[in-house]
Amino acid sequence: MTKTQNSKKILTKKKPEKKLLLSLKKKAGRGRSGRITVRHRGGGAKRLYRLIDFGQEKLEIPGKVIALEYDPNRTAYIALIEYEDSEKKYILAPKDLQTGDKIICQEAAEIKIGNRIRLMNIPVGAQVYNVELEPGRGGKIVKAAGTSAKVIAQEPPYTHLELPSKEIRKIPQQCFASIGQVSHPEKRFEKIGKAGRKRLKGWRPTVRGTAMIPPDHPHGGGEGRSPIGLKHPKTPWGKPAKGVKTRRKKWTERLIIKQRKHR
Repeated sequence: MTKTQNSKKILTKKKPEKKLLLSLKKKAGRGRSGRITVRHRGGGAKRLYRLIDFGQEKLEIPGKVIALEYDPNRTAYIALIEYEDSEKKYILAPKDLQTGDKIICQEAAEIKIGNRIRLMNIPVGAQVYNVELEPGRGGKIVKAAGTSAKVIAQEPPYTHLELPSKEIRKIPQQCFASIGQVSHPEKRFEKIGKAGRKRLKGWRPTVRGTAMIPPDHPHGGGEGRSPIGLKHPKTPWGKPAKGVKTRRKKWTERLIIKQRKHR
């Protein structure tokens, strides 16, 4: 099934909620200094940002799904919720959520798709998404299309979650998570189809590092189709660039029970 056929069955035919739209200036992969910090970015179709409620701004207030919409800024679909106080918010839509469904964000609520609950009140074996890492900071992980985490144990003060990468991590039980799986799981089977569509998404052409010269890329230089030009690849600033750990140790690493499988 193609993207168009599938979205016609699921999505609501309506314009986005005007009050929940935000204009963002494109930076084409450049940082504050004007230098390219993210390569292969630029151009692309104009798009407005949808303000998503990743936290629990409407705690204890029931809401009704009035629309399921496409969001050009993310892989998942989004749902427009109208709460009992007449305020409207966008949330990440879970799979199988339908227009007219009722949801609520509550410390302890019914284990139902779309409901947002504290981890301590979610039973073992349940699927969750949009999970907080610190209480009150809003959902930070498990937000991509088709993803979900699984509750595998409750050991106060932590809940053990198996993440989509198969990493097992401890999350404070006071954190909130939404019940279900993120919508649009068929996203992984979609094909771009042509270079023009990739450009519309804001991606510019990619050139092999080995085709460049050493100042432009750590793999540049050498004769003809040589694999890597320099014997010891280095960055433009002279630091080693291959086989060197660049990730700083984070405080969250102590909460990892089982590491993800590296490719």
